[in-house]
Amino acid sequence: MIEKEEKVTHSVVEKEEKPRNVGEREYVAIKAVKHYVWWSMGAGLIPVPFVDLAAVTGVQLKMLADLSSIYDVPFQANRVKAVTGALIGSVIPGSLGAASTLLKAVPIVGQLAGAPAMVMFCGASTWALGKVFIQHFESGGTFLNFDPEQVKEHFKTHFEEGRTVTSSLKKDKSGLPA
Repeated sequence: MIEKEEKVTHSVVEKEEKPRNVGEREYVAIKAVKHYVWWSMGAGLIPVPFVDLAAVTGVQLKMLADLSSIYDVPFQANRVKAVTGALIGSVIPGSLGAASTLLKAVPIVGQLAGAPAMVMFCGASTWALGKVFIQHFESGGTFLNFDPEQVKEHFKTHFEEGRTVTSSLKKDKSGLPA
């Protein structure tokens, strides 16, 4: 059976279905990740090279702080910065993330060409980061025992899933799949 949750947002009632096999904390965490995917994609639109990356990093750190709060895990900013850098660095060679931000340095043409790829990279990396940490926290992990090397392949899988999710947003603005 599927439980329904109603919330009023700007005088519009939205109904979200909660799958039966997802626990309450995980459900709240996935909703938080979805929220931050949107913010990351917006930050990816910043037309100034490297400012976009700094903004996305801030959004992702805030997301991880919120996830740690949901799971009652102490947030450690320095540790989080190190592990997120290692994970995101593992997908940059195969994506256009770094090239997209550099392309924005070329006036007008570069900004128009780099923005779509950067938006997708930002959304996908945020999705993957959130999903990896949800799984880690669900299994009782903390930031102290998180090993980026052990989850790199899992992160890459979620990154590809995130690319699909972000590209589907153009077609369906009702939300993201869990």
